[in-house]
Amino acid sequence: MNEEPSTLYAKLLGETAPITWQELQPFFARGALLWVDSDQDLIEVAEAVAENRQELVAAWLEAGRIAVLSDTRAEDLLNRDPSLWAVVVAPWVLVQERAEKKH
Repeated sequence: MNEEPSTLYAKLLGETAPITWQELQPFFARGALLWVDSDQDLIEVAEAVAENRQELVAAWLEAGRIAVLSDTRAEDLLNRDPSLWAVVVAPWVLVQERAEKKH
């Protein structure tokens, strides 16, 4: 198999952007946010969701590596207002906290 990034991966990478929790709140209210743990490659997860790789996505969900954003995490994000990355894979918005060492 080719080790080059796929066209979809490159497209999703280009569509990934920093975002604030305030901008994400309407998506949270609709239940459309998927939280991606920081140990996961956000774009790899988005690619798997976009390609409907159910077994892989189900394994990540079961392991807690991705999850529908919980009320508890939403409250934490509201209180801390961390830097976030997001990418849209309709109907989902996948979000991940950016690793930052500024504070």
